[in-house]
Amino acid sequence: MIKLWLSLTLIYLLVFTAAPVLARSRPRPQADSVEQIKMKLERIGIGEKARATVRLKNGTKLKGYIFQMGANDFILKDKKTLAPTQILYNDVERVESNKGHSKAKWIGIGAAIGVGAFLAILGISLAHLD
Repeated sequence: MIKLWLSLTLIYLLVFTAAPVLARSRPRPQADSVEQIKMKLERIGIGEKARATVRLKNGTKLKGYIFQMGANDFILKDKKTLAPTQILYNDVERVESNKGHSKAKWIGIGAAIGVGAFLAILGISLAHLD
């Protein structure tokens, strides 16, 4: 009987203490300076494989690849429509590289691992109830 209560207590602690920690939101980072933006764009590169997400100071979010870089601006082309957009470095709040999984995909993977661990613990505790 004590094993049952210990198992249930462990499950409760794992589920209800980990969820608030995982759900905590991070504060929004400050806008990058023009030099930092240029350095990030140079690291990403130029061409169809140089995919980026650009967030402007007016709240607009643009996705595409970096087609050309100049001294005061750069050109971002939409991958689907190939429509070029000229963007001044001063208008950019933040630049992010698009190489890898999205945040939603990582959250889904983490949730699946959590549910699997919960079911494994539940199964083990039920098997030891004899």
